[in-house]
Amino acid sequence: MKNKRIYQLLTIAFIVFNSSINAQNLLDQLDQEFPDKPVYEIATFKTTRIGLGHSIETRKKGALEISLYNRYWNIPNFEGQRFLADVVSTRYGLDYSFTDNLTLGLGYTNHDKITDGFVKYKLMKQRENSKKGFVSITLVQGFSHRTQENTGGTIYAPTTSSSNKYAFTSQVLVARKINSDLSLQIAPTFIHKEVNSLNDDPKNQFAIGFGGRHKIGGHASIVSEYFYVANPLKSKQTYNAFMVGVNWELSHLLLQFQMTNARNFAEDTFITQTTNNFNAKDGNFHFGFNATFVLHTKKKKLSKIE
Repeated sequence: MKNKRIYQLLTIAFIVFNSSINAQNLLDQLDQEFPDKPVYEIATFKTTRIGLGHSIETRKKGALEISLYNRYWNIPNFEGQRFLADVVSTRYGLDYSFTDNLTLGLGYTNHDKITDGFVKYKLMKQRENSKKGFVSITLVQGFSHRTQENTGGTIYAPTTSSSNKYAFTSQVLVARKINSDLSLQIAPTFIHKEVNSLNDDPKNQFAIGFGGRHKIGGHASIVSEYFYVANPLKSKQTYNAFMVGVNWELSHLLLQFQMTNARNFAEDTFITQTTNNFNAKDGNFHFGFNATFVLHTKKKKLSKIE
């Protein structure tokens, strides 16, 4: 009787051990067939621009982004009568995403007659809970073309050569989503342009941008940007561009209200040619109002801003 019980216990132990081995083998097989995929951070910034410059964000494949950026400011001692602001500058923009990581864009500003465009490629994405993808990295190559001559201290040579009206901006955008409320970005920038041969301004300029976003509510956040120029222009006094603003999300539409000392929209102009300091004297404050609308052409339906 005693031997029979021992035999039964050994049989039960063998069955349990064998089942455990088979279960572990099955789990190992499932892990091989369905390996863990990396999970990437999304919505580091709510839109493809922080305020003045680009963010690391690119849209989903087939997304068409329609943007309308406005800048308002007053002219000191202006004797005319204008409603709200003496000058209104507007940039009309269209951006299209050919893939999830590649976006092309074009824009036109009516005030300074500048056409600008860019190619934007997301090189690396930040991963959740991983040291392999610590940050997101996006490359941006932009250009701008001025269609009118401006001899009042402009960096462009007063000639009829179209090559002297072009400028090129190369940027490496590096950002990290610290948590669900806070995101930070740094943007080393190289700008090349043709300059007036009569002055001693550099053709190549180096700058670095700093940007951030902090969520303050379910559909609102504070954003800010600052650009430091290492070798500024010599022919005229310029200041580093700065902005602070508030984003407000309305379903498919994102609105931004900002205060800045920069008047222009193209990267080479607002980074290197901002002639007003950020203060309340002599019309140096500029109010900005930006609207961004996203349409997903591949799905034939509207898409919420992520």
